[in-house]
Amino acid sequence: IHLFGVLLAILGNLVISISLNIQKYSHLQLAQQEHPRPYFKSVLWWGGVLLMAVGETGNFAAYGFAPITLIAPLGCVSVTGSAIISVTFLKDNLRASDLLGMTLAFAGTYLLVNFAPNITQAISARTVQYYFVGWQFLIYVIFEILIFCILLYFYKRKGMKHMVILLTLVALLASLTVISVKAVSGMITFSMTDKMQLTYPIFYIMFIIMIASCVFQVKFLNQATKLYNTTRVVPVNHIFFTISAIIAGIIFYQEFLGAAFLTVFIYLFGCFLSFLGVFLVTRNREKEHLQQSYIDFGNIPDTTLGRKAWRETNVGQNTTRFK
Repeated sequence: IHLFGVLLAILGNLVISISLNIQKYSHLQLAQQEHPRPYFKSVLWWGGVLLMAVGETGNFAAYGFAPITLIAPLGCVSVTGSAIISVTFLKDNLRASDLLGMTLAFAGTYLLVNFAPNITQAISARTVQYYFVGWQFLIYVIFEILIFCILLYFYKRKGMKHMVILLTLVALLASLTVISVKAVSGMITFSMTDKMQLTYPIFYIMFIIMIASCVFQVKFLNQATKLYNTTRVVPVNHIFFTISAIIAGIIFYQEFLGAAFLTVFIYLFGCFLSFLGVFLVTRNREKEHLQQSYIDFGNIPDTTLGRKAWRETNVGQNTTRFK
């Protein structure tokens, strides 16, 4: 059943990669038109949005079948998959660092799948309630809230908008997101296979936590992408999110309980390889090549149209200076 969850997560991330590249392609087509339409009037762009919704649904369902510590690190598949698709279909440049990064990411994924905790637990409402009031989680939440408030104070009152502060806020919220996503997905799965769980209040508490934490994550992540280059934000966010999710899975769902030291070590080594792979794939890439939703398209440096516009802009600026 873990393998089914892994397949759902991998397929979901691959579909997300395809959707992002479809959105990118639709923007490229619109930019080459003499009178480009708004992107939201493009059927192709909406097709990409629909595929993204399908991919995220696959990711959501995966948490109902496999541990958090197995599903969360598989986000590297989306980054590497997006790079492969953009090279194959959008004719982006293939660099040596891309090949090395993809190889390391795939090797890390293999180790993660094989050495992640092999525990099978039915996520019922009573199970979630038991974990929710456990002393481990209560201490963890108090500690997390304290760190979050301190960072939010520096962010709001002191105006400190360093990338690490913003992405740490995102990661702290992400830990609550993955806990609640697994709880909601697990209870839905349990309802379909055994007994109805959607009548318990804990289901709706977790659902509210899931939505609220996602909304605030997007807010801080958008702030980070506005202030910093996406080539820096994407790998750091992937690392912070994965570490936060793993810690949440260990503390709330006790997923590494009774695991052997060697198993834990190889699992962490697999995480390190996937982190390094994502860093190499995203290193020195333009914003348009990274996996994100292309709402604000801006310049297109890797197309003939983009280069032409860039030259015309710079020639105009140089002529103005000469005059």
